[in-house]
Amino acid sequence: MSAATTRSRTARTPAPDRLCAEAVDLARTAAEEAAAPGVVGEHVSLVSEGDRVVTHYFECKEPGYRGWRWAVTVARASRAKNVTLDETVLLPGSDALLAPEWVPWSERLRPGDMGPGDLLPTEAEDPRLEPGYTGEDEPLPNSPVSDVSQELAALVDAEDAELMTRPGGTSRGSIASVAEELGTRRARVLSRYGLRMAADRWDEEFGAKTPMAQAAPASCVTCAFLVPMAGSLRQAFGVCANEFAPADGRVVSLSYGCGGHSEAAVMPKPPKPAPHALDTLQVDDYPLRPADDTGSVPAQADGATEDLGHS
Repeated sequence: MSAATTRSRTARTPAPDRLCAEAVDLARTAAEEAAAPGVVGEHVSLVSEGDRVVTHYFECKEPGYRGWRWAVTVARASRAKNVTLDETVLLPGSDALLAPEWVPWSERLRPGDMGPGDLLPTEAEDPRLEPGYTGEDEPLPNSPVSDVSQELAALVDAEDAELMTRPGGTSRGSIASVAEELGTRRARVLSRYGLRMAADRWDEEFGAKTPMAQAAPASCVTCAFLVPMAGSLRQAFGVCANEFAPADGRVVSLSYGCGGHSEAAVMPKPPKPAPHALDTLQVDDYPLRPADDTGSVPAQADGATEDLGHS
């Protein structure tokens, strides 16, 4: 029973080959050739990988590779006395300093990371987008407008072919120009999911629950600086056009508000100054003696008097 157990363990983990286990110098030389002299440290351990196959582990002294080990695998052919080199590789140990787990670029990308010249590809099955034309609005074959729609489609295809052979802008009033203005020439448009994501993002940044909106005297729906949007989102959002507002040039919720509201504090007109009390343009005459027929002083004085008529 004990012998059977020993043979079973030996089949799973064979004992290291003696010649391969003694080839420490060969393994060290191979590690120093792959790394650099002085970077390979002490011999740490060896592991039997199979019959006449042994891996030697050496300490790595390279800065920044704490806990890593140089692994050199050597092997020996059956009935051969020469040990040959199999491979040399740098492997992390149990306490090795490892880089964080790799994350795809689509998950690492954050708003504001794009710069001039950067391209952001969109997946073919992006849930934020949907085909601009699916054919659901195509009239039935027996519909009265089916012939008209087919003629318009043929004209659009002919015009597209002409534009492909002769580059240039579409002429004003042409079918392709009208279709382009209506948005039917776009391959994909925003889906309901994409619209909802954009609305949630905008409302979180410039919505009614922000501290700025809570302290605002009024909401943006009554502000003259609000520029309406087109499409289904115009019922809930607009663009701020106040250069002094914190959301200038940004999409804001109609329930958002700030202190820059156009009707928040209408400055009164300056009061008109009252006319001056003194007339400096005319000269008033003040006689030294009153007239003879006025006043209480007699015309002929009894005695000597002063110039003002009082003794």
